[in-house]
Amino acid sequence: MAALGTLILWMGWFGFNGGSVLKLGDIASANSVAMVFLNTNAAAAGGAVGALLLARVIFGKADLTMLLNGALAGLVAITAEPSTPSALQATIFGLIAGIIVVLSILALDKIKIDDPVGAISVHGVVGLFGLLIVPITNPASTFIGQIVGAATIFAWVFIASLVVWSIIKLVIGLRISEEDEYEGADIAECGMEAYPEFIR
Repeated sequence: MAALGTLILWMGWFGFNGGSVLKLGDIASANSVAMVFLNTNAAAAGGAVGALLLARVIFGKADLTMLLNGALAGLVAITAEPSTPSALQATIFGLIAGIIVVLSILALDKIKIDDPVGAISVHGVVGLFGLLIVPITNPASTFIGQIVGAATIFAWVFIASLVVWSIIKLVIGLRISEEDEYEGADIAECGMEAYPEFIR
C-alpha cells in the first residue's frame, strides 16, 4: 500500500509541477512543460536511488520505506524550480535529496521526534534543501532571497499553527484518552479497524 501510495503521488506530481508552467498554448510553453516532466521524473528516480544506496550501506539491506521516501524527497527537492535544471542536474539534486532524507529520518528518530512516515524529513528538511538549490540553476533567484522566503514560510506556518492548535487544545483537547490510545483511535472514534488486513 505504501508503494502504491508513492506511485500515485509520483504520477500526480507531473500535473502539479507541469501545471506550474501555467499554459500549454505555444511551442515554448510546451517545451517548458516537457522539461518540467523530465526533471520531475529524473529527480524522483535519483532520490529513490540515493536513499536506497545509503540505506543499503547503513542497514546492510535494501529498505523499501527509505526508497519510497527518497522518491518523494526527489520530487519535493525539484518542485521549487523544476524548469531550469538540466536532466542530469535534476537527477543529482534528487540523489542528494534521497541521501538527506535518510539521514534526517534517522536523526529525528534519534532525538525522539515522533514522525512515523518521515513527513518532516521529506517536506521540511528536503523542502528547505530544494529552496536553497534554486539559485544554482536559476540566475534570477538569490540565495538570500531563498533564505528569506523559507524563514517567512516557517514563521507564518509556526505562528498560524500555534494559534490554531492552542484554540483546539482549549476547546476540545488534543489527545484522546489512554484507553482509546491503547485500543486505537480508529476503533474509538470510527468504530472500525483502519487496517483490518493486518489484524491477527
